[in-house]
Amino acid sequence: EGKTFEEMRTYGDGVERWANVNYVPVTEGAGGYLVVVADITGRKRSERRLREHEEQLRQSQKMEVVGQLTGGIAHDFNNLLGVVLGNLDLLDGMLPDHPDAQRVLRRAIDAVERGGSLTRQLLAFSRKQMLQPRAIQLETLLTELAHLLRRSLGESVEIETTASDDLWPCLADPSQLETAILNLALNARDAMPKGGSLRITAENFAIGAADAAQFAEVRAGDYIQVSISDSGVGMPPDVAARAFEPFFTTKEVGKGSGLGLSMVYGFVKQSGGHVRLYSEPGIGTTVKLFLPRADTASAPARVRAVETPAFGGGELVLVVEDNIPLRQIAVTTLEKLGYDTAEAGTADEALAVLECESDVALLFTDIVLPGGRNGFDIAAEARLRNPELKVLFASGHPNIGEAAHGAPDGAIIMPKPFRAADLARYIKAALAD
Repeated sequence: EGKTFEEMRTYGDGVERWANVNYVPVTEGAGGYLVVVADITGRKRSERRLREHEEQLRQSQKMEVVGQLTGGIAHDFNNLLGVVLGNLDLLDGMLPDHPDAQRVLRRAIDAVERGGSLTRQLLAFSRKQMLQPRAIQLETLLTELAHLLRRSLGESVEIETTASDDLWPCLADPSQLETAILNLALNARDAMPKGGSLRITAENFAIGAADAAQFAEVRAGDYIQVSISDSGVGMPPDVAARAFEPFFTTKEVGKGSGLGLSMVYGFVKQSGGHVRLYSEPGIGTTVKLFLPRADTASAPARVRAVETPAFGGGELVLVVEDNIPLRQIAVTTLEKLGYDTAEAGTADEALAVLECESDVALLFTDIVLPGGRNGFDIAAEARLRNPELKVLFASGHPNIGEAAHGAPDGAIIMPKPFRAADLARYIKAALAD
């Protein structure tokens, strides 16, 4: 009776290959077996690549689903925080002469602001944060960041940063890129409790169509590869496979949120790049960020910072917000700041108010609204009627990252939740624009 099996065999050239071995019984003559051996190394490699690609696709799909769930939770959480924070601010203004109450309010406001920080981290993972990408010369960024890292990581960590000659500019949000590299550097420090070396390199990296096809969510093109390598304890394969998942951490309770690597993952993916992690227990870990090459001819929509707070002088502000508690807080806060207000919950309602109220000085609108039209649509239609109308946008919705791409030139976008003082500054800046 014959038999067939697969095994690794070393051939005469000394190279180990996969072989399909088939023992075929010989029924004539002296009998015995005819051994047929076929080299199946190529097939095995193809099967392995297919399994790896399927696993990457499953992991990518899982991260996408978790990201959608996380983004939705962050949206709802943001709205709740906005209501809480707005009411605390209003209560703060009602109790100026009660120091005990002020201390209690301060603790509550601090907790809400920490909650706001958590939602920003969740939005970063779910690829829904508001980014301001521009062309970055990484040589300069890494040089400046190295000084900060040396102060932050301490003398026990040796830091080396290098950038290849003729490095292309990359397209990314510079502050978010710095935060991502800092997060990875802090993780590296924690993985080297007795000290070690941290190496950050940047080099040009072109990905061809054949290479891109081997990985999920990878597009062919020109990238800048930023590698962050440490000589730390490393990770076993089961830990490395889950390293980018939100809230997954091997640190002690209270030592980490499990969101650091998740934020890096979401930021790079939202920037049009991808991430790879390589780790070996006892040897160290390398995280590679592939950021798209910048087309310096293109300029992103502008989202400007606001600094100077001030009170109003009776200007009429139209508040467009579908969340009623948030709209009520915004209206109350604006009236306390010295503005007159009108309000609407949808695009249709807002345009009807603008039709009736010719003296609206500022349209203050959420970006994402029900009914198929967003805040950008309202602003565009309103400015057809009144080109001089001032506009301030606000959003805490997880789709703000995508929505911001449709922002008009010079748009001022205020993130939610916001404090009364934030609202005062943004409103004043928008009116002065």
